[in-house]
Amino acid sequence: MFDTSKRMEALPFSGIRVMMERATRMQKEGQDVIHMEIGRPDFDTPEVIKKAAYDSLEKGHVFYTSNYGTPELRAAIAEKLTKENNVAYAPEEILVTIGVGEGTYASIAAFVNPGEEVLVPNPVWLNYIHVPEFFGAVPVTYSLKEDRNYQIDMDELEAKTTEKTRMLVINTPGNPTGTVQSLETLQKLADFAKRHDLIVVSDEIYEKLVYGGTKHVSIASLPGMKERTITLNGFSKCYSMTGWRLGYAAAPVEFIKGLVRVHQYINTCASSFVQDAGIVALKEAEPDVQAMVKEYERRRNYAVKALNEMDGISCRMPEGAFYIFVNIKSLGKTSAEVADYLLDEAKVATVPGTAFGTEGEGYIRLSYACSYERIVEAMARMKKAFAELKA
Repeated sequence: MFDTSKRMEALPFSGIRVMMERATRMQKEGQDVIHMEIGRPDFDTPEVIKKAAYDSLEKGHVFYTSNYGTPELRAAIAEKLTKENNVAYAPEEILVTIGVGEGTYASIAAFVNPGEEVLVPNPVWLNYIHVPEFFGAVPVTYSLKEDRNYQIDMDELEAKTTEKTRMLVINTPGNPTGTVQSLETLQKLADFAKRHDLIVVSDEIYEKLVYGGTKHVSIASLPGMKERTITLNGFSKCYSMTGWRLGYAAAPVEFIKGLVRVHQYINTCASSFVQDAGIVALKEAEPDVQAMVKEYERRRNYAVKALNEMDGISCRMPEGAFYIFVNIKSLGKTSAEVADYLLDEAKVATVPGTAFGTEGEGYIRLSYACSYERIVEAMARMKKAFAELKA
Protein backbone atom coordinates (compact mmCIF):
# COMPACT_ATOMS: atom_id res chain seq x y z
CA MET A 1 0.00 0.00 0.00
CA PHE A 2 1.16 3.51 -0.78
CA ASP A 3 0.34 6.54 1.36
CA THR A 4 -1.04 9.70 -0.17
CA SER A 5 1.23 12.73 -0.42
CA LYS A 6 1.72 14.90 2.67
CA ARG A 7 -0.29 17.73 1.12
CA MET A 8 -3.31 15.42 0.83
CA GLU A 9 -3.37 14.41 4.48
CA ALA A 10 -5.01 17.64 5.61
CA LEU A 11 -7.43 17.78 2.68
CA PRO A 12 -10.88 16.64 3.89
CA PHE A 13 -13.70 15.18 1.86
CA SER A 14 -16.49 17.64 1.05
CA GLY A 15 -19.06 17.78 3.86
CA ILE A 16 -21.74 18.37 1.25
CA ARG A 17 -20.82 15.24 -0.66
CA VAL A 18 -20.58 13.17 2.53
CA MET A 19 -24.23 13.96 3.28
CA MET A 20 -25.22 13.38 -0.32
CA GLU A 21 -23.56 9.96 -0.38
CA ARG A 22 -25.34 8.94 2.84
CA ALA A 23 -28.68 10.16 1.57
CA THR A 24 -28.21 8.38 -1.75
CA ARG A 25 -27.36 5.08 -0.04
CA MET A 26 -30.50 5.35 2.09
CA GLN A 27 -32.55 6.06 -1.01
CA LYS A 28 -31.13 3.00 -2.78
CA GLU A 29 -32.19 0.95 0.25
CA GLY A 30 -35.78 2.04 -0.40
CA GLN A 31 -36.08 4.93 2.06
CA ASP A 32 -37.93 8.06 0.95
CA VAL A 33 -35.23 10.71 1.34
CA ILE A 34 -35.82 14.35 0.41
CA HIS A 35 -32.64 15.87 -1.00
CA MET A 36 -32.08 19.39 0.31
CA GLU A 37 -28.34 18.95 0.74
CA ILE A 38 -27.06 19.47 -2.79
CA GLY A 39 -27.09 22.64 -4.86
CA ARG A 40 -28.42 20.87 -7.92
CA PRO A 41 -31.41 22.37 -9.76
CA ASP A 42 -34.24 19.88 -10.28
CA PHE A 43 -35.11 21.48 -13.62
CA ASP A 44 -33.99 19.79 -16.81
CA THR A 45 -31.53 21.76 -18.89
CA PRO A 46 -33.59 24.01 -21.20
CA GLU A 47 -34.47 22.29 -24.47
CA VAL A 48 -32.88 24.98 -26.61
CA ILE A 49 -29.51 24.27 -24.95
CA LYS A 50 -29.80 20.50 -25.34
CA LYS A 51 -30.74 20.91 -29.00
CA ALA A 52 -27.62 23.02 -29.54
CA ALA A 53 -25.49 20.18 -28.16
CA TYR A 54 -27.23 17.63 -30.40
CA ASP A 55 -26.72 19.88 -33.41
CA SER A 56 -23.06 20.35 -32.56
CA LEU A 57 -22.52 16.59 -32.37
CA GLU A 58 -24.37 16.11 -35.65
CA LYS A 59 -22.00 18.59 -37.26
CA GLY A 60 -19.00 16.64 -36.02
CA HIS A 61 -17.80 19.15 -33.43
CA VAL A 62 -16.12 16.46 -31.37
CA PHE A 63 -12.47 17.51 -31.37
CA TYR A 64 -10.13 19.54 -29.16
CA THR A 65 -10.66 23.27 -29.09
CA SER A 66 -8.18 25.96 -28.15
CA ASN A 67 -7.03 25.78 -24.54
CA TYR A 68 -8.74 29.12 -24.08
CA GLY A 69 -12.10 27.92 -25.42
CA THR A 70 -13.71 28.44 -28.80
CA PRO A 71 -13.50 31.97 -30.19
CA GLU A 72 -17.29 31.98 -30.59
CA LEU A 73 -18.02 31.15 -26.94
CA ARG A 74 -15.39 33.57 -25.65
CA ALA A 75 -16.95 36.31 -27.78
CA ALA A 76 -20.43 35.45 -26.50
CA ILE A 77 -19.25 35.55 -22.86
CA ALA A 78 -17.49 38.88 -23.42
CA GLU A 79 -20.64 40.30 -24.98
CA LYS A 80 -22.75 39.05 -22.07
CA LEU A 81 -20.43 40.60 -19.47
CA THR A 82 -20.31 43.89 -21.33
CA LYS A 83 -24.10 44.14 -21.67
CA GLU A 84 -25.29 42.58 -18.41
CA ASN A 85 -22.50 43.29 -15.95
CA ASN A 86 -21.31 46.65 -17.25
CA VAL A 87 -17.71 45.47 -17.64
CA ALA A 88 -16.20 45.77 -21.12
CA TYR A 89 -14.33 42.57 -21.89
CA ALA A 90 -12.74 41.40 -25.14
CA PRO A 91 -12.76 37.69 -26.08
CA GLU A 92 -9.02 37.59 -25.29
CA GLU A 93 -9.92 38.33 -21.66
CA ILE A 94 -12.01 35.18 -21.28
CA LEU A 95 -10.88 31.64 -20.38
CA VAL A 96 -13.42 28.81 -20.66
CA THR A 97 -13.08 26.43 -17.69
CA ILE A 98 -14.53 23.16 -16.44
CA GLY A 99 -16.94 24.88 -14.06
CA VAL A 100 -16.14 27.42 -11.35
CA GLY A 101 -14.30 24.73 -9.40
CA GLU A 102 -11.47 24.75 -11.91
CA GLY A 103 -11.48 28.55 -12.01
CA THR A 104 -10.98 28.59 -8.24
CA TYR A 105 -8.08 26.16 -8.45
CA ALA A 106 -6.40 27.93 -11.36
CA SER A 107 -6.71 31.40 -9.81
CA ILE A 108 -4.95 30.35 -6.63
CA ALA A 109 -2.40 28.11 -8.36
CA ALA A 110 -1.43 30.84 -10.80
CA PHE A 111 -1.20 33.84 -8.49
CA VAL A 112 -0.61 32.84 -4.86
CA ASN A 113 2.81 31.78 -3.57
CA PRO A 114 3.53 29.49 -0.61
CA GLY A 115 3.27 31.45 2.64
CA GLU A 116 1.12 34.21 1.14
CA GLU A 117 -2.32 34.84 2.60
CA VAL A 118 -5.78 34.70 1.03
CA LEU A 119 -8.73 36.45 2.67
CA VAL A 120 -11.68 34.05 2.48
CA PRO A 121 -15.29 34.34 3.71
CA ASN A 122 -16.43 32.17 6.60
CA PRO A 123 -18.82 30.42 6.01
CA VAL A 124 -18.11 29.70 2.34
CA TRP A 125 -17.82 26.87 -0.17
CA LEU A 126 -14.76 25.20 1.32
CA ASN A 127 -12.76 24.99 -1.91
CA TYR A 128 -11.69 28.54 -1.12
CA ILE A 129 -10.16 27.43 2.17
CA HIS A 130 -8.58 24.12 1.16
CA VAL A 131 -7.23 24.97 -2.29
CA PRO A 132 -4.88 27.66 -0.87
CA GLU A 133 -3.69 25.14 1.73
CA PHE A 134 -2.99 22.65 -1.06
CA PHE A 135 -0.50 25.12 -2.54
CA GLY A 136 1.11 26.07 0.76
CA ALA A 137 -0.71 29.39 1.05
CA VAL A 138 -2.57 30.50 4.17
CA PRO A 139 -6.35 31.01 4.10
CA VAL A 140 -7.31 33.79 6.53
CA THR A 141 -11.03 33.74 7.11
CA TYR A 142 -13.25 36.75 7.70
CA SER A 143 -16.62 36.25 9.35
CA LEU A 144 -20.03 36.59 7.77
CA LYS A 145 -22.41 37.12 10.70
CA GLU A 146 -26.17 36.68 10.73
CA ASP A 147 -26.69 39.82 12.82
CA ARG A 148 -25.05 41.81 10.00
CA ASN A 149 -27.19 40.03 7.41
CA TYR A 150 -23.93 38.35 6.37
CA GLN A 151 -22.51 41.59 4.96
CA ILE A 152 -18.71 41.81 5.07
CA ASP A 153 -17.26 43.62 8.10
CA MET A 154 -14.59 45.98 6.76
CA ASP A 155 -13.02 46.54 10.19
CA GLU A 156 -12.39 42.82 10.50
CA LEU A 157 -10.89 42.69 7.01
CA GLU A 158 -8.52 45.52 7.85
CA ALA A 159 -7.48 43.83 11.09
CA LYS A 160 -6.69 40.57 9.29
CA THR A 161 -4.69 42.08 6.44
CA THR A 162 -0.92 41.82 6.64
CA GLU A 163 2.07 42.37 4.37
CA LYS A 164 1.61 38.75 3.26
CA THR A 165 -1.98 39.23 2.07
CA ARG A 166 -2.14 38.58 -1.66
CA MET A 167 -5.75 37.86 -2.58
CA LEU A 168 -9.33 38.61 -1.48
CA VAL A 169 -12.11 36.14 -2.25
CA ILE A 170 -15.73 37.27 -2.37
CA ASN A 171 -18.85 35.28 -3.23
CA THR A 172 -22.06 37.11 -4.06
CA PRO A 173 -24.79 35.90 -4.16
CA GLY A 174 -23.29 33.69 -1.51
CA ASN A 175 -23.16 30.00 -0.69
CA PRO A 176 -24.28 28.96 1.95
CA THR A 177 -26.05 32.11 3.18
CA GLY A 178 -27.80 33.28 0.02
CA THR A 179 -26.76 36.84 0.80
CA VAL A 180 -26.10 39.43 -1.89
CA GLN A 181 -23.38 41.87 -0.89
CA SER A 182 -24.73 45.41 -1.15
CA LEU A 183 -23.37 48.07 -3.50
CA GLU A 184 -22.13 49.97 -0.45
CA THR A 185 -20.20 46.93 0.75
CA LEU A 186 -18.73 46.32 -2.70
CA GLN A 187 -17.60 49.94 -2.97
CA LYS A 188 -15.82 49.62 0.37
CA LEU A 189 -14.26 46.34 -0.75
CA ALA A 190 -13.03 47.99 -3.95
CA ASP A 191 -11.35 50.78 -1.99
CA PHE A 192 -9.87 48.21 0.37
CA ALA A 193 -8.47 46.05 -2.46
CA LYS A 194 -6.91 49.03 -4.22
CA ARG A 195 -5.40 50.39 -1.01
CA HIS A 196 -3.76 47.05 -0.18
CA ASP A 197 -2.99 46.15 -3.82
CA LEU A 198 -4.86 42.84 -3.72
CA ILE A 199 -6.06 40.49 -6.42
CA VAL A 200 -9.81 39.96 -6.06
CA VAL A 201 -11.44 36.64 -6.98
CA SER A 202 -15.18 37.25 -7.35
CA ASP A 203 -17.32 34.11 -7.52
CA GLU A 204 -20.58 35.12 -9.22
CA ILE A 205 -21.99 31.72 -10.19
CA TYR A 206 -25.43 32.56 -8.68
CA GLU A 207 -25.67 36.03 -10.22
CA LYS A 208 -29.00 35.51 -12.02
CA LEU A 209 -30.66 33.83 -9.03
CA VAL A 210 -31.76 36.97 -7.17
CA TYR A 211 -35.20 37.79 -5.84
CA GLY A 212 -37.51 40.56 -4.75
CA GLY A 213 -35.91 43.28 -6.83
CA THR A 214 -32.40 42.60 -5.51
CA LYS A 215 -29.69 43.62 -7.96
CA HIS A 216 -26.41 41.82 -8.49
CA VAL A 217 -23.37 44.03 -9.08
CA SER A 218 -20.03 42.72 -10.36
CA ILE A 219 -17.19 44.25 -8.36
CA ALA A 220 -15.14 44.41 -11.59
CA SER A 221 -17.58 47.07 -12.83
CA LEU A 222 -16.49 49.52 -10.12
CA PRO A 223 -13.78 52.11 -10.93
CA GLY A 224 -10.26 50.70 -10.96
CA MET A 225 -11.37 47.13 -10.28
CA LYS A 226 -11.38 45.31 -13.61
CA GLU A 227 -7.58 45.37 -13.75
CA ARG A 228 -7.23 43.51 -10.42
CA THR A 229 -10.30 41.19 -10.52
CA ILE A 230 -10.74 37.61 -11.69
CA THR A 231 -14.48 37.08 -12.14
CA LEU A 232 -15.54 33.43 -11.98
CA ASN A 233 -18.89 32.35 -13.37
CA GLY A 234 -20.51 29.51 -15.24
CA PHE A 235 -23.58 27.73 -16.51
CA SER A 236 -24.27 25.11 -13.83
CA LYS A 237 -26.68 26.89 -11.54
CA CYS A 238 -28.56 29.51 -13.57
CA TYR A 239 -29.02 27.35 -16.67
CA SER A 240 -29.42 24.04 -14.79
CA MET A 241 -26.32 22.61 -16.47
CA THR A 242 -24.53 21.10 -13.46
CA GLY A 243 -23.48 17.96 -15.33
CA TRP A 244 -22.22 19.85 -18.38
CA ARG A 245 -19.24 21.26 -16.46
CA LEU A 246 -18.88 24.62 -18.18
CA GLY A 247 -17.60 27.81 -16.61
CA TYR A 248 -15.35 30.76 -17.32
CA ALA A 249 -12.93 33.26 -15.88
CA ALA A 250 -12.96 36.90 -17.01
CA ALA A 251 -9.89 39.04 -16.34
CA PRO A 252 -7.28 41.21 -18.05
CA VAL A 253 -5.12 39.37 -20.59
CA GLU A 254 -2.12 39.11 -18.25
CA PHE A 255 -4.28 37.25 -15.74
CA ILE A 256 -5.68 34.99 -18.43
CA LYS A 257 -2.14 34.06 -19.52
CA GLY A 258 -1.43 32.85 -16.00
CA LEU A 259 -4.71 30.98 -15.66
CA VAL A 260 -4.39 29.14 -18.96
CA ARG A 261 -0.97 27.82 -18.00
CA VAL A 262 -2.64 25.96 -15.12
CA HIS A 263 -5.72 25.05 -17.16
CA GLN A 264 -3.76 23.48 -20.04
CA TYR A 265 -2.13 20.93 -17.74
CA ILE A 266 -5.38 19.94 -16.01
CA ASN A 267 -8.08 19.79 -18.66
CA THR A 268 -6.71 20.89 -22.06
CA CYS A 269 -10.11 22.36 -22.94
CA ALA A 270 -13.82 22.17 -22.21
CA SER A 271 -15.85 19.76 -24.36
CA SER A 272 -16.35 21.15 -27.85
CA PHE A 273 -20.07 20.48 -28.20
CA VAL A 274 -20.74 21.73 -24.66
CA GLN A 275 -19.11 25.03 -25.60
CA ASP A 276 -21.46 25.28 -28.59
CA ALA A 277 -24.39 24.71 -26.23
CA GLY A 278 -23.04 27.44 -23.94
CA ILE A 279 -23.29 30.00 -26.75
CA VAL A 280 -26.98 29.20 -27.21
CA ALA A 281 -27.54 29.33 -23.44
CA LEU A 282 -26.21 32.89 -23.34
CA LYS A 283 -28.11 34.04 -26.39
CA GLU A 284 -31.45 32.22 -26.21
CA ALA A 285 -32.16 30.72 -22.77
CA GLU A 286 -32.95 33.83 -20.71
CA PRO A 287 -36.74 33.12 -20.70
CA ASP A 288 -36.02 29.68 -19.25
CA VAL A 289 -33.78 31.21 -16.59
CA GLN A 290 -36.43 33.70 -15.56
CA ALA A 291 -39.05 30.94 -15.30
CA MET A 292 -36.73 29.02 -12.99
CA VAL A 293 -36.04 32.11 -10.89
CA LYS A 294 -39.78 32.71 -10.46
CA GLU A 295 -40.25 29.16 -9.22
CA TYR A 296 -37.22 29.34 -6.90
CA GLU A 297 -38.68 32.47 -5.34
CA ARG A 298 -41.97 30.66 -4.68
CA ARG A 299 -40.10 27.80 -3.03
CA ARG A 300 -37.92 30.16 -1.01
CA ASN A 301 -40.91 32.09 0.31
CA TYR A 302 -42.70 28.96 1.43
CA ALA A 303 -39.66 27.37 3.08
CA VAL A 304 -38.56 30.50 4.95
CA LYS A 305 -42.07 31.07 6.32
CA ALA A 306 -42.40 27.42 7.37
CA LEU A 307 -38.99 27.36 9.06
CA ASN A 308 -39.60 30.54 11.03
CA GLU A 309 -42.87 29.08 12.32
CA MET A 310 -41.04 26.11 13.84
CA ASP A 311 -40.37 26.40 17.56
CA GLY A 312 -36.77 27.44 18.23
CA ILE A 313 -35.80 27.56 14.54
CA SER A 314 -35.10 30.75 12.60
CA CYS A 315 -33.58 31.99 9.37
CA ARG A 316 -33.16 35.15 7.34
CA MET A 317 -34.76 35.62 3.96
CA PRO A 318 -31.95 35.00 1.43
CA GLU A 319 -31.78 37.50 -1.43
CA GLY A 320 -30.07 35.14 -3.87
CA ALA A 321 -28.83 31.65 -4.80
CA PHE A 322 -31.08 28.75 -3.68
CA TYR A 323 -29.95 28.17 -0.11
CA ILE A 324 -31.33 28.92 3.35
CA PHE A 325 -28.93 29.08 6.27
CA VAL A 326 -31.01 27.92 9.23
CA ASN A 327 -30.19 28.90 12.82
CA ILE A 328 -30.57 25.83 15.06
CA LYS A 329 -28.60 27.10 18.07
CA SER A 330 -31.53 26.83 20.47
CA LEU A 331 -31.61 23.06 20.02
CA GLY A 332 -28.43 22.71 22.06
CA LYS A 333 -26.80 20.36 19.56
CA THR A 334 -24.03 20.75 17.00
CA SER A 335 -24.87 21.39 13.39
CA ALA A 336 -23.56 17.93 12.50
CA GLU A 337 -25.78 16.30 15.11
CA VAL A 338 -28.84 18.14 13.83
CA ALA A 339 -28.09 17.28 10.19
CA ASP A 340 -27.63 13.62 11.11
CA TYR A 341 -30.83 13.65 13.17
CA LEU A 342 -32.88 15.10 10.32
CA LEU A 343 -31.53 12.55 7.87
CA ASP A 344 -32.05 9.60 10.21
CA GLU A 345 -35.41 10.58 11.70
CA ALA A 346 -37.08 12.80 9.11
CA LYS A 347 -35.36 11.46 6.00
CA VAL A 348 -34.50 15.04 5.01
CA ALA A 349 -30.93 15.53 3.81
CA THR A 350 -29.31 18.84 4.82
CA VAL A 351 -25.72 19.99 5.30
CA PRO A 352 -24.17 20.93 8.67
CA GLY A 353 -23.00 24.53 8.69
CA THR A 354 -19.51 23.43 9.67
CA ALA A 355 -19.11 22.02 6.16
CA PHE A 356 -18.63 25.69 5.20
CA GLY A 357 -16.28 26.79 7.97
CA THR A 358 -16.17 27.44 11.69
CA GLU A 359 -18.75 30.25 11.50
CA GLY A 360 -21.24 27.66 10.28
CA GLU A 361 -21.55 26.02 13.68
CA GLY A 362 -25.10 26.46 14.94
CA TYR A 363 -26.57 26.38 11.42
CA ILE A 364 -27.64 23.92 8.77
CA ARG A 365 -27.93 24.66 5.05
CA LEU A 366 -31.01 23.74 3.06
CA SER A 367 -31.24 23.92 -0.73
CA TYR A 368 -34.61 24.78 -2.24
CA ALA A 369 -33.52 23.51 -5.64
CA CYS A 370 -35.83 20.49 -5.22
CA SER A 371 -39.51 20.61 -6.17
CA TYR A 372 -42.11 22.71 -4.37
CA GLU A 373 -44.03 19.58 -3.41
CA ARG A 374 -40.96 17.97 -1.85
CA ILE A 375 -40.20 21.17 0.04
CA VAL A 376 -43.72 21.17 1.50
CA GLU A 377 -43.23 17.57 2.60
CA ALA A 378 -39.75 18.31 3.98
CA MET A 379 -41.01 21.21 6.08
CA ALA A 380 -43.74 19.02 7.58
CA ARG A 381 -41.23 16.30 8.42
CA MET A 382 -38.77 18.77 9.92
CA LYS A 383 -41.43 20.43 12.06
CA LYS A 384 -42.41 17.05 13.49
CA ALA A 385 -38.78 16.00 14.03
CA PHE A 386 -37.83 19.23 15.77
CA ALA A 387 -40.89 19.02 18.04
CA GLU A 388 -39.91 15.47 19.04
CA LEU A 389 -36.31 16.56 19.62
CA LYS A 390 -37.37 19.32 22.00
CA ALA A 391 -40.00 17.20 23.79
